[in-house]
Amino acid sequence: MIDVGTLCGVIARLEFVARIQQLRPNFWMRLRFQLPIAILLAALFPYLIRYQFNYSTYDLYVSNNTLIGVILATMLGAWLMRNISGYPGAEAIASTLPAFSVSFAILLLIFIFARIPYNRTILFLGFAFSVFWFFVMSAAALRRRILRIGLVPQGDYAAILNLPNVSITLLHAPDTSIDELDAVAVDLRIDLSDEWDRRLADFALARMPVYHTKHLVESLTGRVELEHLSENSFGSLAPRHDYMMLKAVLDWVLALIVGVLTSPVMIIVAVIIRINSRGPALFRQQRMGYEGRPFTIYKFRTMHIVNDESDERCAAMTKDSDCRITSVGRFLRTSRLDELPQIANVLKGEMSWIGPRPEAMVLSRWYEKQIPFYRYRHVVRPGIAGWAQVCQGHVSEVDDVRSKLHYDFYYIKQYSPWIDLLIVLQTIRVILTGHGAR
Repeated sequence: MIDVGTLCGVIARLEFVARIQQLRPNFWMRLRFQLPIAILLAALFPYLIRYQFNYSTYDLYVSNNTLIGVILATMLGAWLMRNISGYPGAEAIASTLPAFSVSFAILLLIFIFARIPYNRTILFLGFAFSVFWFFVMSAAALRRRILRIGLVPQGDYAAILNLPNVSITLLHAPDTSIDELDAVAVDLRIDLSDEWDRRLADFALARMPVYHTKHLVESLTGRVELEHLSENSFGSLAPRHDYMMLKAVLDWVLALIVGVLTSPVMIIVAVIIRINSRGPALFRQQRMGYEGRPFTIYKFRTMHIVNDESDERCAAMTKDSDCRITSVGRFLRTSRLDELPQIANVLKGEMSWIGPRPEAMVLSRWYEKQIPFYRYRHVVRPGIAGWAQVCQGHVSEVDDVRSKLHYDFYYIKQYSPWIDLLIVLQTIRVILTGHGAR
């Protein structure tokens, strides 16, 4: 016989757990949870590791200086991260690296100019662990947190209604209550009434975030939708030329180093491909590149050789569970090892490590006829890894490509070292999970 008291106790525990599950995403977002663990990881953990090898009083003095400095830099970086970008989503995650780069750079300058001895190992590990921890927490919170947005239903606001992880409350009148809301969204390009202007000013004075709906959608989705070139809000159609030049030099140097280090792996993979199926180890294909110039891309062959393909466009598409993919090829695609030969394209200046993925010439010409502004993605060098690739995965149908194009536009708009680093971190996740592979 089941004891009623025991049953009530079990139900009470389940209700308590349910409440905790509901509160956990908001708790993760709080700085009072994130900051203490960041200090443990970034400051105390490297300090204790280094302490095991310190034997002199002077070494302990140097380590203590660095410990205090790393704690202060971590606190400053966390504060900057919360204030660099006022928008949640992709922009908030991308602000992690610049925030902690600034705080730790300030710390390093203080150490140098004040002639305070410091330990470089503790300082470097503190910076690395701080960036890693807050990046992981921001990404986790983005997936779990439900943003409660008060929406002024005027102007262009339809796109925000179907966003995931967003709860919308329509504010039909300026005196509508905003209790329990995280922010207010409004189309700031339209002429609002005087009552709404005063009400939005009140929100700002009360520290209630007021977001422009178009910008909020871009940050939450990581996409930029263009209807007319005059509406792109890029400031200039061309991305920053100085960073493009610097990036090209860094791409070449990194490609040379990685090419030398991975050459034994590429030789082994090439031999396995030749043994596994008939045909060459390398796959060559004409693709559309930088400034609309075609180039030949190199990849490890992952498909069987098929000579009777009548439709060139269909042959260029990779379908879900494509029967042409070999057993070795499926592993190469999932692990992204098939991309290694593109190091040669980077060395030739045809590609970058990070950028929009280049499409086959036949597909690119087709997309240009079907999708307005498609050619604009060629304003930067194509990349081995891209923002659309880590966010959406591989697509080929026109409707999916149009969505992918919006990710490419977002990358071009945010073109900077920060989004490139974010793509690198996301690519590591993609490689580990196999997301988006076909």
